[in-house]
This record gives sequence, structure tokens and C-alpha cells, in this order.
Amino acid sequence: MPEQLTKQTFLEKVFNYEKNQDWKFAGTLPAVVDFWAPWCGPCRAVGPVIEELSKEYEGKVDFYKVNTDVEQELAGVFGIQSIPSLLFIPKDGTPKMAVGALPKEQLKEIIDSELVTANPA
Repeated sequence: MPEQLTKQTFLEKVFNYEKNQDWKFAGTLPAVVDFWAPWCGPCRAVGPVIEELSKEYEGKVDFYKVNTDVEQELAGVFGIQSIPSLLFIPKDGTPKMAVGALPKEQLKEIIDSELVTANPA
């Protein structure tokens, strides 16, 4: 089950943008962060897919959710213009953003190529 992040838990588990100007991932596993809001139809469509993927990749990839209505500062820091926006974070290297309700197969391709293969356990 993806963990809901607040600004505080985001700073601890993903990236402390208050201390670091350059990207410095705080996690131990690659991660996917789903920026969403309860009123967003496409976000509600992606939600169950993210939950399925979090089970399939358990122990390999961490999954997080950020409610952009509640955590407006986080959305601002990442320049979120439209939701859902998914941030794919490799263990090492630069994160990549994908916007829109992507199908599960496409999400798996991104996770496999950008996160799992790039960071074998």
C-alpha cells in the first residue's frame, strides 16, 4: 500500500530540499511518488494501479502518494502543473516526471527500465 507523505515525511524519506539544493535521494530503494488530489478523476483511475504495482514491486521499489491539495508546498517545489504526476526516482541519478493517467503496462515499463534494471538489488 503506498504511503501518504506529508512535507515532513517527504523531507525524511525522499528529498530534503530545505537542506540540499542539488538532488539527493534519501531513500534506500528506488521510489515512485504519485502527486494526486481527491477531486481528480484521472488520479482516482491511477490510484488502484499504483496500489497493485506497490504489491508487485514490494521490496524493490517504494511507492508514495502526495495529496497536492494538502501539500501545496511540495507540489510547488516540483512544479506540478497537472495531476496525476508521477515522479520516478532511481536509487542513484536524476528523477524523471511523467504526467497523466498512464496505463499499467507503460508504468511497469518505466519502473523496470528506469528503477529496477538501473538499480539491481
